[in-house]
Amino acid sequence: MKSFREIKMSIAKLDQRDLILFDLDGTLVDSAFDLYRAMNMSLNVLELPLVTELQVRTWIGKGTSLFCESVLKHLTGQVKPEQHQLLLEIFLEIYNAEPCVDTQPFHGIIEFLDWASAQQKTLICVTNKPERPARKILEVLKMDHYFADVIGGDRFEVRKPDPKPLLHCVEAFDTTPDQTLMIGDSSNDVEAARRAGIDCIVVSYGYNHGEDIQLCHPQQVVDDLTVLLI
Repeated sequence: MKSFREIKMSIAKLDQRDLILFDLDGTLVDSAFDLYRAMNMSLNVLELPLVTELQVRTWIGKGTSLFCESVLKHLTGQVKPEQHQLLLEIFLEIYNAEPCVDTQPFHGIIEFLDWASAQQKTLICVTNKPERPARKILEVLKMDHYFADVIGGDRFEVRKPDPKPLLHCVEAFDTTPDQTLMIGDSSNDVEAARRAGIDCIVVSYGYNHGEDIQLCHPQQVVDDLTVLLI
């Protein structure tokens, strides 16, 4: 049963949507353990202290560069540009080689994607993660067939919260912002959708760099996407 909050504030209007855009990490899949594993392997290379999975979960959700910055700030108290660039390069090399060892879809995701596909909705994954590991994760989890496209953070010169990746999808699939819905977990998703004129629903279980998602004033928060199907 939907909560009072979900009934009162529901903006999904799924029957009116032709296009649904999804963030990846923290929305479709729980990738925190693989990010944690790759980060500690990277820190080993640099002979720096290791971090915990719990710490990693509070540092991810707004891109790899900020993730590396947060790690260095915690470990050394400062972020030297050359050290940040080195950690970023090593991390991406290690993570991109095996981005989906323990990553799994969140509860309710496959059910929602099955429903959306059956309703012939166009689904696109729009992530700030580089496109190659994003596609590999979806392929390994056998989720790639749901999506008409996967747009990584390296597709354009800008990423979320810039609205360009979202507006590109609207234009490329010949629809309108009113017929489009964004589903994400971070302030980047909320801001990108807001600037694109697209309604946005966020999930409560995501990362958002350890910050309370309510602070960015999302239109609607749900604990599980399947509540939108009731």
